[in-house]
Amino acid sequence: MGKKSVQNHIGIVRNDPYLEPFEQAIQGRHDHAQWKIDQLTRKGKTTLSEFASGHFYFGLHKTAEGWIFREWAPNATEIYLIGDFNDWKETPKYKAKRIAKTGNWELKLPENALKHGQLYKMKVRWNGGEGERIPAWARRVVQDDETKIFSAQVWQPEQPYRWKKRTFRPSKSPLLIYECHIGMGQDAEKVGTYVEFREKVLPRVIEDGYNCIQIMAIQEHPYYGSFGYHVSSFFAASSRFGTPEELKMLIDEAHQNGIAVIMDIVHSHAVKNEVEGLGNLAGDPNQFFYAGDRHEHPAWDSLCFDYGKDEVLHFLLSNCRYWLEEFHFDGFRFDGVTSMLYYSHGLGEAFTNYGDYFNGHQDDNAICYLTLANCLIHEVNPEAITIAEEVSGMPGLAAKFEDGGYGFDYRMAMNIPDYWIKTIKEVKDEDWKPSSIFWEVKNRRSDEKTVSYCESHDQALVGDKTIIFRLIDADMYWHFKKGDENGTVHRGIALHKMIRLVTASTINGGYLNFMGNEFGHPEWIDFPREGNGWSHKYARRQWNLVDNQELCYHWLGDFDREMLRVIKSQPRFNGTKIVEIWHDDGDQILAYKRGDLIFVFNFSPTRSFTDYGFLVPKGSYKVVLNTDAPQFGGNGLADDSVTHFTNFDPIYAADGKEWLKLYVPARSAVVLRKNKD
Repeated sequence: MGKKSVQNHIGIVRNDPYLEPFEQAIQGRHDHAQWKIDQLTRKGKTTLSEFASGHFYFGLHKTAEGWIFREWAPNATEIYLIGDFNDWKETPKYKAKRIAKTGNWELKLPENALKHGQLYKMKVRWNGGEGERIPAWARRVVQDDETKIFSAQVWQPEQPYRWKKRTFRPSKSPLLIYECHIGMGQDAEKVGTYVEFREKVLPRVIEDGYNCIQIMAIQEHPYYGSFGYHVSSFFAASSRFGTPEELKMLIDEAHQNGIAVIMDIVHSHAVKNEVEGLGNLAGDPNQFFYAGDRHEHPAWDSLCFDYGKDEVLHFLLSNCRYWLEEFHFDGFRFDGVTSMLYYSHGLGEAFTNYGDYFNGHQDDNAICYLTLANCLIHEVNPEAITIAEEVSGMPGLAAKFEDGGYGFDYRMAMNIPDYWIKTIKEVKDEDWKPSSIFWEVKNRRSDEKTVSYCESHDQALVGDKTIIFRLIDADMYWHFKKGDENGTVHRGIALHKMIRLVTASTINGGYLNFMGNEFGHPEWIDFPREGNGWSHKYARRQWNLVDNQELCYHWLGDFDREMLRVIKSQPRFNGTKIVEIWHDDGDQILAYKRGDLIFVFNFSPTRSFTDYGFLVPKGSYKVVLNTDAPQFGGNGLADDSVTHFTNFDPIYAADGKEWLKLYVPARSAVVLRKNKD
């Protein structure tokens, strides 16, 4: 049998010949997803969108005749609706009927049987037990302030929300993401609201130049301190932040200002709670979840979905469509993808070679679901954004489905924050190697776009440290007033800017920042819990710090804003190649070109260089950003008003290159733009 020609290989293998030994497995995963799509769409007679329409059928809905309620509960023997309307008692009028030959239940009610704002639950009976439950498809869930009990709520406002911006096309070149959390988005020691975020935080995002917000903790979750990752009601926007209409208003206003809104969606697991969640909806703990050893997540104290069940696919895919259409979200960042991909959840696995991704330890059902989810999301909205939070490095995750990939638009470059933390902790300043830095920020598969970042919410959590805190530590509290900086503060401010610039300027898809980190927010995140007296002190963002012109924080915030402006000023930034000009680990100098921009870094803590030469395209260059500028807390050692002209060298004349000679102060970076001569 002859060897396949390059053209006959599936796409991701054509792009990476080292994957050729595993092509059969890659093709098998692709075929599995295609088989499932064919099954669910009856070989194209319908669409995935039509399959993912469970939210129109299940749950509580107002009809022309009154109300209709449906639930999937195959193990139930009786289901009642109980609530304000019947004094929380089982009454015949509110008893559901099983739909023949299915596991579905249905209840039809007259219009006067329910009112907007009333609370309700299901009372479910099964062989050997009974319990009060919140419907799986509930769209509104609220918690009683006194009893702390969660209940579903009838939500049918007289006037549905009217969108001002009905169509929106995200800007993606590049995608600049502001990761945020509604509840902790305020200065005050309390839970913030959708309205407060729209009025107080969104304007900051707009002014700073980000074009996308990624909102955490939207799906309802019983425990605030879970950061939204232990979801109970998948179709309900968390009521602790406000109403669904207030969330829609936030998204609408973001769109009116050119800001895309993506949601941190949690389909990797579910909260174990039975009364509030899906843990034991109708006497069968495995209704939504794997049975046996795979039922519970060993590290997260949660339950693992059974992606092999069509009913679970129906639930999760409908959930994706629901958030896209009902709330106009522009896509999703899928949480915990590594946990989904492997039977081990990625725990204790090294992932040192390609064989580790194709050794039979992978959950083909989960892989199939993720592929279907991406196909569905882009069917509903071709401009939608999907991002995978995945740490193992699974090949093809952000490659096209037709190429044998899973269809994500981006994957998180999780190696980069790990690299910066390790470098800051373990490497002396004089040993920072530009070659290593350049390799790490560019280390990615050529056929997969990534979202690069220095730190996300993970690095801000209590028990960890942000970059600024690792660099400056307690001096953040004592020497961050202008004029009172010490050497530690000067070093931290300089490196904070340089680390961000080299990370953001080498992206091949997107850049992410967690709210507040752009100005070096000084404290960790610690949600209210028993151990801290249920305090909100560390579950907030202190915007007063960056607004105070007497403190150093605004220097970092100002730099972040200007950095994004420079990046966005380069047309088709993602489409421009990163071309290395020079690196010298001894001098700790790095230079590279991107479009009309030249980036030059001097990571040396002590050595400045005069007339340091770089071979660049012939012409004149203007400084457009300098980390050492006084307005960013720098020393202002170079005159950035000077136009820099290249110097002729006959050796390189044929290549159109000449010498650009610069003064490069220690621990600084400069960006220059080639003038249109």
